[in-house]
Amino acid sequence: MKTLHIHIGVKNIQDSVNFYSTLFKTEPTKLKTDYAQWILNDPKINLSISTRDADQGIDHLGIQVDEQSELENIRTSLSEADLSTYNDGKTVCCYAKSDKSWVTDPSGIAWEAFRTTDHSNTFYKDNNDKTEIDNLETLTTSNSGSACC
Repeated sequence: MKTLHIHIGVKNIQDSVNFYSTLFKTEPTKLKTDYAQWILNDPKINLSISTRDADQGIDHLGIQVDEQSELENIRTSLSEADLSTYNDGKTVCCYAKSDKSWVTDPSGIAWEAFRTTDHSNTFYKDNNDKTEIDNLETLTTSNSGSACC
């Protein structure tokens, strides 16, 4: 078994521990004054790359779920923690049809929680699909400025 490791520099360790403990619904595996680590089997990691953003580096991170109830559970946890979210709802983005919500961590990194329901032939919308996105400009993350993802 291989595990993908992601390390994120943060501004405030306690704010970030609170955020990620809420997001992952578990306390850190290791906690120091300047470091926290979560070893997770759930969620599995989905790594995507693209040349669509002008900036290089981390654009956003996300949690992909299999069931709609899992997505609703994440949305509920974030709402109960009084974290501000942006909900795309059903959208076509990144060559997939998905249901998404976005949140920004205390250091300004955008996170999406999403459930993919089908593939799409285009990045934003499938011209053969009846699903239309009314306003692509509204589908931006808070920091990256890239549409949908």
